Amino acid sequence: MVFSALLSPHRMHIPDGFLSIHVALLLWAVSAAFLALALRQSRKTLGERQVPLMGIMAAFIFAAQMFNFPIPGGTSGHLLGGVLAAILLGPWGGMLTMTAVIMVQGILFQDGGLVSMGANLFNMGILTTLIGTAIYRLGAHRSQHVKILLAGGAAWLSVVGAALAASLELWLSGTVALAVVVPAMVGVHAVIGIGEAIITVAALSFVQRTRPDLLEDTAPQSVARGWIAAGLLLSLGVILLAPLASTNPDGLERVAHNLGFLNREAPPPVHLLSDYTLPWLSHTPWSTILAGVIGVAVVTTLAFGIAKALRRTA
Repeated sequence: MVFSALLSPHRMHIPDGFLSIHVALLLWAVSAAFLALALRQSRKTLGERQVPLMGIMAAFIFAAQMFNFPIPGGTSGHLLGGVLAAILLGPWGGMLTMTAVIMVQGILFQDGGLVSMGANLFNMGILTTLIGTAIYRLGAHRSQHVKILLAGGAAWLSVVGAALAASLELWLSGTVALAVVVPAMVGVHAVIGIGEAIITVAALSFVQRTRPDLLEDTAPQSVARGWIAAGLLLSLGVILLAPLASTNPDGLERVAHNLGFLNREAPPPVHLLSDYTLPWLSHTPWSTILAGVIGVAVVTTLAFGIAKALRRTA
């Protein structure tokens, strides 16, 4: 079977089979501990503005992750979004938003394994938001332009950091040698991270021009309905571009193929909207678009519901 036949066009996260059960369960435990802390802290710090903003950010990040951009070498990358979420929502709200996205991707779209979801939550949702928060706060007393540049650097580092974490997890699982997987994963994701930085800087620059108050510590207690509608329309607009995304393998797939462990992937127990398509429409552009619209609706509702529930129990 040729390489292209092994690859689904939008798969992004660690599937089941790549990690040992012990490493997968350990990462579930670590992620659960961080998310419990995020829930507890969010009850204390979540403001009224974060309720709709969590829904908007979840929708945008989900939509943006469906669009793989090509990078040299026949590989592709996609937005992670953890730094963007952390800057606009704080570290705890950012973690919960990323969790909503990753859970919907794993459960509804079979993007990433269920057993390995703890690793995906840690790598993509927790580590990235912590990196974003730490570096962005270095510019606490700087101008917004400097802060946005720091955010770009944090975005790049978050991709490299997530790749390094995945490398360590694969090594601890006995899947591949550490000296082999680290340069392969970090090398390709260092290039992907440039795209992450560009998207993050562009998004924050847009926010700075339209709602600069959202980047301040003293942000308002509400977000206008027009701004909410614009955010959701932007997300749906990105979904319309999803059929044009690069079909090249993403960084992890490319490394897994090159290093010979791609065939370790375990098939998902169920197939709902696998490969971001509706099963009765096969792999057509409309199938991808409609699946994306469903995903945006589900992830927005989930993130908004989490935020509302936390506000009620605060």
